[in-house]
Amino acid sequence: MQQHGIKPTANRIIIASALAEAGRPLSMTELEEVIGTIDKSGIFRTLMLFRDSHLVHVLEDSRYELCYSEDDHHDDDVHVHFHCARCDRTYCLEDTPVPDVRIPDGFEVENVSYMVHGVCSACKK
Repeated sequence: MQQHGIKPTANRIIIASALAEAGRPLSMTELEEVIGTIDKSGIFRTLMLFRDSHLVHVLEDSRYELCYSEDDHHDDDVHVHFHCARCDRTYCLEDTPVPDVRIPDGFEVENVSYMVHGVCSACKK
């Protein structure tokens, strides 16, 4: 947190730890269930601070994951995500990089997201 300019309070440490221990992106509801001791508005405010400080990624399915990028200006922790339509879980496919996309001149990329939708291996069984 200190590397991102965030003062490590007790609630912030709890939320960051919950995200780290999950090993996958979590929704607000999942975070509330895992944590249990911090109200929804406290979790949300902390997540927005983490987002603004580049400590978390906010995925297109409104899930949050810790960002392990070493650079505050360039995100080198970009990877593909898989969302299962049956169990509603989102998985990080960290060994699958986001494909390089050529952007026309005059456009500026602010964020890259790559979400694959389908059925995970556990649900398929």
